[in-house]
Amino acid sequence: MPAPDLVTAELTLTGRITTASNATFLGSIGEVVVVYKPIAGESPLWDFPHGTLAHREVAAYLVSQLFGWDVVPHTWLRDGPMGEGMVQLWQEQDPAQSAVNLMAPDHVPETGWKHVLEGRDENGRMVALVHEDSQALRRMAVFDVVVNNADRKGDHILSMPDGHRHGVDHGLTFHRDPKLRTMLWGWLGDALTTDERDGISRVSEGLHGELGRNLADLLSADEIASLAARCARLHWAGRFPAPGGEMPAVPWPLF
Repeated sequence: MPAPDLVTAELTLTGRITTASNATFLGSIGEVVVVYKPIAGESPLWDFPHGTLAHREVAAYLVSQLFGWDVVPHTWLRDGPMGEGMVQLWQEQDPAQSAVNLMAPDHVPETGWKHVLEGRDENGRMVALVHEDSQALRRMAVFDVVVNNADRKGDHILSMPDGHRHGVDHGLTFHRDPKLRTMLWGWLGDALTTDERDGISRVSEGLHGELGRNLADLLSADEIASLAARCARLHWAGRFPAPGGEMPAVPWPLF
C-alpha cells in the first residue's frame, strides 16, 4: 500500500492528549500515527501572539532540519477536523528510559549525568534535578538556545529505544526577547564542540536562503532577526550561555 499524502489525505482523530495545555489530539493519516494541534484550540498567552503556536512548531522543525541532528520529529501545517493546525509524526518512546530525572542528591552518579539544581519535594525531602550527559541532549540544548525555547520540560524530551532523544512541544519558541527556560543547564559555560558550532553555522547561512524564505511565512521579521542574532552570539561566544532576561531559568512545572 502506498504511503498516504500527509498534507491532503484524511486526518482521523483517535483520542485526545488531556495533559496538554492546548487542544492536542492523537490521530492517523492512513496507517501513519500523528499528533494534531489545531490553531483554534490554542490558549491565549500574555507574551506570545495568539494563534501562532502551530507556526512556531513548524518553524522549530525547519531549524532542526538544518541543524541536521533530528531533534524535532517531522512537523507540518495542514487542515484537520478542527481546522488548520500543526501535525507531527507520533514517536513511541521507551518507558524504561528517562533522559531527565529527580533523585536524592547523594544518589547522583559521578559520571553520565549532569546536576542542574536542588530543591525539596512535596514531602520536604531534598531532591536533585539531573539530566543525561549525552551528545543527543547537548545538541538539543544548543537547539533550544538558538530557537529561544521557553518551555523545555522534562516530558518534552522523548527517550527513543535506540538511545536517540527527540524534542517536542515547541510552541513557545522564537520570541524576540530572551525567554530560554529549560531543564538542560548541565553544560553551562562549557565550550561548544566543532560539530555544534558547525550546526549553528548551517542555520545562520540558511537564514539567507531557503530557511529564511520558509520562516518568513511562519514568524515575524523581528523574530527572524532575533534568531539570526542568537546564532551569531552563540557562535561568537563558543560556549553554552548562562540564563538571561527576567524569566525563570527552568519551566514550571518541571515535568
